[in-house]
Amino acid sequence: MSNATLSAKRPSSLKGATLPKWFSWAVAAGSIALGLGISTAAGLGSNIQWALIAALLFVLGSYGISARVEGRRQAKDRVATSLIWVAFLLAVIPLASLIYATVKRGVKVLDGYFLSHSMGVIADTEPGGGIYHAILGTLEQVGIATVISVPIGVLTAIYLVEYGRGKLAKAITFFVDVMTGIPSIVAGLFILSLWIIILGMGYSGFAGSMALSILMLPVVVRSTEEMLKLVPNELREASLALGVPKWRTILKVVLPTSIGGITTGVMLAIARITGETAPLLLVVWVTNFINANPFKDPQASLPVYIYLQFANSGGQGPAYDRAWAAALVLIAFIMILNLVARGIARWKAPKTGR
Repeated sequence: MSNATLSAKRPSSLKGATLPKWFSWAVAAGSIALGLGISTAAGLGSNIQWALIAALLFVLGSYGISARVEGRRQAKDRVATSLIWVAFLLAVIPLASLIYATVKRGVKVLDGYFLSHSMGVIADTEPGGGIYHAILGTLEQVGIATVISVPIGVLTAIYLVEYGRGKLAKAITFFVDVMTGIPSIVAGLFILSLWIIILGMGYSGFAGSMALSILMLPVVVRSTEEMLKLVPNELREASLALGVPKWRTILKVVLPTSIGGITTGVMLAIARITGETAPLLLVVWVTNFINANPFKDPQASLPVYIYLQFANSGGQGPAYDRAWAAALVLIAFIMILNLVARGIARWKAPKTGR
């Protein structure tokens, strides 16, 4: 009988011993129990401390047991997987804790009256009042900032991708990168110096919108630029080969193809500036009354309202509850913007398949 026939009849033993699917869950449960035990024995009162101990035990336990049963190669793979899960939990748990604390404390005074009334003549130490004036101010300031930033940002990105060559394009790219990293208070100081001190225009919601547009503009430029780069050159070449002018190719081919990603970037940029506080404190100032005119006099906003209510509360009382309720409204608003961005991205995503 030939060697080939013998090797064909011999059973394959390439696959070694493997641990059951529930192994990771068992190690995780054991690590949590040991972490709690070690924390209790050592007198550690912080939940963060026993959680970190449990995470370390989970990684070490996964490697040790897997190395003895499955071999060192598979053990290294399990260690990498364990580290990914630990990193995921380290990122999610604080976020979930923040949302839980905000919802728990914010629902105490969050109702229709709170959303439809302003503070008016109500003192910070008194119950009652609402955030209508702050919601109105935030919507107007962010809306004006969007109207300023989106056209300039999109046109700048079109120039950089479709026309930009040479020193001017490099200079624009450099300054966009610099603007991306500037602190928000610097934008507020710039508008304060130019608009209020030099030109003497006074505090207003429009001044806040200009400061927010400085922060929003580089985000719009960068996101739009990346989306335009993803458009295949074959589409441009096909349009130009038919004799279509370049400006019309951009308008009818490039922009419709990338509109989903551009819209998503704009929505995320709006979410990024909605919670800014420092520039608004400098150039918009504060008021407890409704001011529907963003071009005249100080105007309220949600971030500044939250800051002032918490600063004047001393960690307790009606102002403290109003600060948490306003924070919950702000988080809900930003969450809605992100969900809308995801919906638009899916709706406008290129269709695959037949």
